[in-house]
Amino acid sequence: MDVAHLRAFVAVAEAGSLTAALPRLHLSQPAISLQLRQLQEALGVRLFYRAARGVTLTPEGRRLLPLARRALHAFDEVRREADALRSTVAGDLRLGTILDPEFLRLGEVLKELMTRHPQLRTVLQHGTSGEVLEAIRARSLDVGFYIGVPAPDVFHALTLTRFHYRVVAPRGWEARVQGRGWSEIAALPWIWTPPDSAHQRLLSAVFAQAGVTPNKVAEADVEPSMLDLVKSGIGLALVRDSIAQREAPQHGLVMAEGLAIPTELTFVSLKERAQEPAIDAAFHAARSVFEARAVR
Repeated sequence: MDVAHLRAFVAVAEAGSLTAALPRLHLSQPAISLQLRQLQEALGVRLFYRAARGVTLTPEGRRLLPLARRALHAFDEVRREADALRSTVAGDLRLGTILDPEFLRLGEVLKELMTRHPQLRTVLQHGTSGEVLEAIRARSLDVGFYIGVPAPDVFHALTLTRFHYRVVAPRGWEARVQGRGWSEIAALPWIWTPPDSAHQRLLSAVFAQAGVTPNKVAEADVEPSMLDLVKSGIGLALVRDSIAQREAPQHGLVMAEGLAIPTELTFVSLKERAQEPAIDAAFHAARSVFEARAVR
């Protein structure tokens, strides 16, 4: 006796005939008859009487039917739980972060990921965009945030949000920057960033297109330090639009009109690893959070 025998018993009992049970069991009538005969032999009791238009349950069959239903329900529960266990995403996910957690919606993304996959442990590693991308390429990180769109033949990237970088200058520099183009402000003092930062990548491309070399007077690796140098009157810096809009009025900084660089925040993995369960789960969590924010 096995589960197939019990399914045949319950299906025929509920349908009232072997013929009516055929679509439910996806078996031929002789096959169903064989299963019922084998079940009756295994149990040692008769389950059905033949009737004019089908079959009816014997008293023994009526008593055993609820038990058979419960047995099938229990079996289905075991199978569903086994399926869930096979599909459980577990282990470590190494996630590269950049900039500030608020901009990345990092807490929301991690909460979404942990709620859906409680057996997945996230290990965070902070760095610049370039450092995160190289770590993903080297497989020391699984996924990460990035500014811009990396090479599509190597990386799988999801655009989370689009934004602009703005040129911010010290207080009182209106005459030096307003109405100027990239080639004109290149000669002004610039606060530069490390080679693997998004700031340098974006600014270098703009100045190269203009055919000029910027005047680099200082270097900082994080945006708060860059802003402090701008506030101190050292020079210009490239700052995210949301930060520039907040900080400029408070500290009298100058936002250069017409000088903005569009870009995007992306979520990245190696293209060949995009379908791995933990990586796929991370992409779903990031997409869910940013799409929910977009419709608010």
